[in-house]
Amino acid sequence: MTIEAVIFDLGNVLIEWQPERYYDRVIGPDRRRAMFAEVDLHAMNDRVDRGGDFTQVIYDTAETYPQWHDEIRMWRDNWLDLASPVIDHSVHLLRALRAQGVPVFSLTNLGSGTHDFARPHFPFLDEFDRDYVSGRMGVIKPEPRIYEMVEQDCGIAPERLLFTDDRADNINAARARGWQVHQFTGPRGWAERLVSEGLLTAAQAGLDGQF
Repeated sequence: MTIEAVIFDLGNVLIEWQPERYYDRVIGPDRRRAMFAEVDLHAMNDRVDRGGDFTQVIYDTAETYPQWHDEIRMWRDNWLDLASPVIDHSVHLLRALRAQGVPVFSLTNLGSGTHDFARPHFPFLDEFDRDYVSGRMGVIKPEPRIYEMVEQDCGIAPERLLFTDDRADNINAARARGWQVHQFTGPRGWAERLVSEGLLTAAQAGLDGQF
């Protein structure tokens, strides 16, 4: 089946997203574990990803937990440190696909304000042919509706979409709709999949020792 568009998740595909690692470094593993046990920070982030205000949701959560006030606000104030580093090989693959005329979309659980904040710092975010950002869509992966909305907007048959994401639940939901999928565990495996689909040559995919 010919692939007509390739869809990238962002977190842990193009940008590493490991908040626990950031907090381990800044406040230490013991305090981090205590904070995450008391405060559901990922649920907080989900509220942003569903359309909540990037700053207000996080700052309001900080006010609710005064014992962790400063640490919670770091999720907003130091977001660029949480969302790092960039996965350079994946960015190369995005650009290589576009150079070959392959339409490339993003599909990410990310707040609208978060995405706007990130764009000046990550220029490749402006290089997608279409952006599907959950905070603007009002629904998050792996809910089936978000995949349906992508299909309706781009007009491409599900079986002609190739989607990569690091999370199995997101991949399984896309597969259930008939999408071609690849669970991302690293850029090399993703590069090999793009080559196997005939979308890139090995050299174009950076499999010649470039990365």
